[in-house]
Amino acid sequence: MNWLDEIRWDAQGLVPVIAQEQSSGDVLMFAWMNREALAKTAETGRAVYYSRSRGKLWPKGEESGHVQTVHEIRMDCDNDVVLLKVTQLGHEPGIACHTGRHSCFFQKFEQGAWVSVEPVLKDPATIYK
Repeated sequence: MNWLDEIRWDAQGLVPVIAQEQSSGDVLMFAWMNREALAKTAETGRAVYYSRSRGKLWPKGEESGHVQTVHEIRMDCDNDVVLLKVTQLGHEPGIACHTGRHSCFFQKFEQGAWVSVEPVLKDPATIYK
């Protein structure tokens, strides 16, 4: 059996993926992969996602330069979520979020409101041209 056949792909042929920074344990982002994206990720050691909005493969960092080197690929107990242990490259500290922050999970619920708790490390207008 092909290792990709063991994943429980959804009706659109996608699987949710969490990118976790290997060194800190920070959850950097959530995205989707199809079979081709996961196969390319395993083959190249660089994160390749599937962009649902663009309907195509999205090599992380293709525009921003903020690529992810993949150290481990894990699957959860139900075979329906993938975890990537990555090193975020392209800026120090690494920027994973299109908002210019380290992590996409920068909003924290506090006293009935969402509060931004991580700084913008680089203006997105200078990242995406």
